[in-house]
Amino acid sequence: MTEQLRDIGRRLSALRGLEEISPEEFARKTGVSLPELLAYERGEADFSFSFLSNAAAALGVDVVDLLTGDSPRLSSCCITRAGEGFAIDRRKAYSYKHLAFTFRKKLADPFLVTVEPKEDAPVLHTHEGQEFDYLLSGRMRLFVGEISYELAPGDSAYFDAGQPHAMRALDGAPAVFLAVVMKGGAPHGAV
Repeated sequence: MTEQLRDIGRRLSALRGLEEISPEEFARKTGVSLPELLAYERGEADFSFSFLSNAAAALGVDVVDLLTGDSPRLSSCCITRAGEGFAIDRRKAYSYKHLAFTFRKKLADPFLVTVEPKEDAPVLHTHEGQEFDYLLSGRMRLFVGEISYELAPGDSAYFDAGQPHAMRALDGAPAVFLAVVMKGGAPHGAV
């Protein structure tokens, strides 16, 4: 258990309390079991990005608010220089850089994502909204629901993020893509 996990857990618990959301209701809204939620709030378990995204949406805050306790400050323009961005490294195979972390009241969250090659079966996650992914380098397999797609540089995918999904780098090399997560979106399963 790290101090960062404990800090995030305390923020989750405090914000949930301010919003007067019971632990049971919050667990349902974020798609985790009650024991998982309580472990997150105590800082005893690491968070998936899907959980953090769902928690931020349920609490009406930005993911960065949960991670840092600092609210974004800019409202009309956010410039992120090459190689910069707010690093979010929640799972071993994925590295995220939030590219608009200082922009308030975003309608979408843009990320530069690096997926490292890994042999384990991909763990599918869901989150609210829709997602657009544009592959910049490497090759990857995108799993959405029961279907998978092989993507090469220049390929893109747009999907309902409420469908279980994951990415896997191919050819033993990292895959780098731009992911734009739109909040809200079509009801899960809508065509």
